[in-house]
Amino acid sequence: MPWFAWLLAAAALGVAEFFTLTLVFGLFAGAALVAAVVAGVGIGILGQLLALAAAAAAGFILVRPVALRQMTQQPITRDGTDALIGKRAEVMQEVTATRGLIKLSGEEWSARALDESLVIPVGALVDVMEIEGATAIVYPRELLP
Repeated sequence: MPWFAWLLAAAALGVAEFFTLTLVFGLFAGAALVAAVVAGVGIGILGQLLALAAAAAAGFILVRPVALRQMTQQPITRDGTDALIGKRAEVMQEVTATRGLIKLSGEEWSARALDESLVIPVGALVDVMEIEGATAIVYPRELLP
């Protein structure tokens, strides 16, 4: 079988994997690529089929269990003050480089501006960029006048 036929088979299997997301067609696509390389080297059809079978078996025995385990793990969740980073807050008292007060997730937090030259007025919306102790470092969501 010519090498480009194996490449076409690999592409078709890759498209099938894209739509099913089962990892089965993807592993067969990888095995077809191995068979294409073997065909490109000039080994006959029996060698190509053996390479296809060996690559598919290796994929199912070695790769698929690891991939499935990674897919079933829970996503990393942020908690504590890390969960507040990126949240929107409202300025309760003018925020400067040294002081201020914001309402963040229903609580009042001391705050200071990320850019030391900014003075953020009351009522402005800000994004929490980081938390240092009990102080939120914020940056305005919109341009200030």
